[in-house]
Amino acid sequence: MYRSYRAWLTLGLALLDTLLINVAFFIAYHARYEWQLIRPVGEANYVPLREYIPVSLILTAILLVVYKVEGLYAQKRGTSWLDEVYTIFIGALAGIAVMIVITFFYRPYFYSRLLFGYAGISVTLTLSLGRLIVRQIWGYLRGRGIGVDRVLVVGAGEIGRAIMRNIMALPQLGYRIVGFIDDEVREKTIGRFPSLGGTKDLPRLLQEITVDEVIITLPWTSHEEIVKMVAQCERVGVQARIVPDLFQMSLSRVDVEEVGGIPLLGVKEVSIRGWNLALKRAIDVVVSATTLLLLSPLILLIVALTKLESPGPALFRQTRIGQNGKPFTLYKFRSMRPEAEEELSEVRDLNEAEGVFFKIREDPRCTRVGRVLRRLSLDELPQMYNILRGEMSLVGPRPALLREVEQYEERHRRRLGVLPGLTGLWQVMGRSDLTFDEMVMLDLFYAENWSLWLDLKIMLITIPTVLSGKGAY
Repeated sequence: MYRSYRAWLTLGLALLDTLLINVAFFIAYHARYEWQLIRPVGEANYVPLREYIPVSLILTAILLVVYKVEGLYAQKRGTSWLDEVYTIFIGALAGIAVMIVITFFYRPYFYSRLLFGYAGISVTLTLSLGRLIVRQIWGYLRGRGIGVDRVLVVGAGEIGRAIMRNIMALPQLGYRIVGFIDDEVREKTIGRFPSLGGTKDLPRLLQEITVDEVIITLPWTSHEEIVKMVAQCERVGVQARIVPDLFQMSLSRVDVEEVGGIPLLGVKEVSIRGWNLALKRAIDVVVSATTLLLLSPLILLIVALTKLESPGPALFRQTRIGQNGKPFTLYKFRSMRPEAEEELSEVRDLNEAEGVFFKIREDPRCTRVGRVLRRLSLDELPQMYNILRGEMSLVGPRPALLREVEQYEERHRRRLGVLPGLTGLWQVMGRSDLTFDEMVMLDLFYAENWSLWLDLKIMLITIPTVLSGKGAY
């Protein structure tokens, strides 16, 4: 079933590319002979479209072979759209080069070489757009549980948790974790993922629940047990994948280099360092300063409305824990009554969050203006000042409270390795609806996989997330 699904998907993508390549060639023909871009075509040099049909079909066959060899149809998990665009571009260059050589020996003066240049550009743009649309459709379907592979994780140690947070942070991979099994971990859940028993329960679970893949993350000392589990999966036709633990190191922190073909394994540092850190800081300064300047009239309006509704300062100051455990004063617009902190013990029983969090969906201490500010996340606007001062960043882990940090386990403290952020993966993937473990998973994924593109993506997704008000309370 798994291989059949993959085969049909590959066939569908190949048929779509066949159509788009011919559409792209048709556009290239019109650009050369009808629109006559760059250089006009004399009447004596005009070639009707029907003469180019064999050329279009041959180019299609060549490109399909090239793209197959380049792995465009391999459907590797985690391949980005930009990766696909690069493969399409390189494949188009190779395919057009082959066509130029063929036509040079076949009919060197009949076919237009400029048309092949147009064709290369048109193929790249058309196929790239097609893949982008396919990704959007797949994202929509996977968000509704269609085309998603149900995964059972074996082992809930550091590597198992790394797998869970990567799958959680990258829903586009098309995985849905049904749960985990482990003989030592006693937690009933890790984030949203339930414990389904121990490793001896694997045969029973493969019969009782629908599982497409089993990801085994047991330590290298469990070699015999791993082999046994793979055999159990094969007997029922379930795909089994093994994550080597590399002597208990988190795979997300493994760096691989080669010396004369010999692989060397090292430990990756957090990626936000050196020039990356300087670039991230420059963006923080420019964006925060510009935002404070442009939104100064809105800031003054919020200050006035807050003070008119209830007495007390318009700004709320609170000590938070920043990078490397350093405390700092976080600024927000006050959204509660001035005596809200003193009333905390009276509403503690209303807490709706799990773990170290304290959240109330309809907090009775909120003012009317405060509810609107929270709904639109405008109460966090003064944090632009924290960003300007270098205490926070535009994107990063959620700034933690001191009482939360005091309850951290050792693995939780790794999220303090980078600057806290105004927004982050925790913001765009659930906000207050996330459990503490889920938030930690997302924060660690961000710290270990930072890139400028990831920051930009999070900031863009934050806009509709804030406007929708999902998880904002």
